[in-house]
Amino acid sequence: MSEKKSLNKIVTDLTKPIKNHRWFMLWILFLLSVMGFGLFGWITQLTEGLGSTALTDYISWGLYISGFIFFVATALIGMLISSVLGLLGIKWITPIARIAELIAVGFAMWAGLIIVFDMGRPERLLNVFIHGRLQSPITWDVTVVMTYVTISILLYLLPLIPDMPFLKKTMTDAPKWKQKIYSILSFGWVGSPEQYKIIKRSIKVLAVLIIPVALAIHTVTSWLFAMTPRIGWDSTIFGPYYVTGAFVAGGAAVMIAMYVFSRTYNLKEYITDFHFDKMGKLLVLLMLVYLYFNINEYIVPGYKMKQGDDIHILNLFVGHNAKLFWSVQICGMILPLILFLFKRMRKPLPAMIISIAIVIGAFFKRYIITVPTLEHPAFPADNVPAEYLIYWPNWVEWSITMMAIAGAILIVTILAKLFPIMPIWEVAHEEGITNEEMNEFEV
Repeated sequence: MSEKKSLNKIVTDLTKPIKNHRWFMLWILFLLSVMGFGLFGWITQLTEGLGSTALTDYISWGLYISGFIFFVATALIGMLISSVLGLLGIKWITPIARIAELIAVGFAMWAGLIIVFDMGRPERLLNVFIHGRLQSPITWDVTVVMTYVTISILLYLLPLIPDMPFLKKTMTDAPKWKQKIYSILSFGWVGSPEQYKIIKRSIKVLAVLIIPVALAIHTVTSWLFAMTPRIGWDSTIFGPYYVTGAFVAGGAAVMIAMYVFSRTYNLKEYITDFHFDKMGKLLVLLMLVYLYFNINEYIVPGYKMKQGDDIHILNLFVGHNAKLFWSVQICGMILPLILFLFKRMRKPLPAMIISIAIVIGAFFKRYIITVPTLEHPAFPADNVPAEYLIYWPNWVEWSITMMAIAGAILIVTILAKLFPIMPIWEVAHEEGITNEEMNEFEV
């Protein structure tokens, strides 16, 4: 196969999914249906107030805040793969780096919206920007979330610029609005050595810049809990504990997306068993570190057993939250860790199934962190109905949370249909194709 034909094959393979619309509209309709039901739930909440949810005066942080932490966590994977591994010069991430950024953009954007859903008076969100105080962790959180979303979008868009000439030449039958987008995002790209130098330098600067921002976004989120003296949250390890858990959740989300895109878009030649094997090994490393922090989270207060710690820990280990707690620990972390140690479990299909278990476990892990602590208030709760101290989200909260999940997946889906899910120019470079050959490309 000649180099020219190899370039044609790469461009054809990576742009074909954009043209193929089989099942696409059906999938979009499904996501919109889920979002429509969630919108109905939110309208109900706005009309009737937060009393329409299962939240109470005692348990004021429930499914919404758990979902917020989960979304922020999943979004962090863009930094790990695109920035940390990219800056280390690890080549196997090339086909999956843009997938990681897709997930980062989609989930980070909806993370901010979940906070709005948690507000009884969402119109007062503007007060955070007008009257926000430096002493408030809420102000820090809003700032780093917005900064991370901005940098993630830039880190997604910049590597797209060299791909635009390929799209303009191959997508001649695309709607005019789509061709207009390709033309605008090309920013006058002609493939000169100076332009390649600028684009690579800009990507590297953003990759360096996003690392402290990404670490800050989940560290600040953990501080929202750790800055309080509540039993279960009063911990000095919450920052690194949250960040490590975020990498595990995001890595599993990338593994699921790898499987879906490689099979749906017929990209098995590009996302191979080798990439699943590498991601599986990466997850093993991340889960080992995460397991270490999980042990620390419970063994230290369990050993000291300060007043209140015993109630909280016994509730998790043998109380009414025990089933969920042990399901999360065993099915969402320990079993996946053991299974990924075996090479055959790092094959595409088993790796995807295991990753689904990790993602579900990661979501409910955030629930376990958030809710049980609030079920044991610091002050005596005398003459309070029992249901006020036992929480389980109702249909309003579930519908709104599912709307957020569907919305994040919708962003990933739409971007994956507008642009290649792999950088054509970087894949071509991996195949030994020069910049001059790419500049001379014709359909």
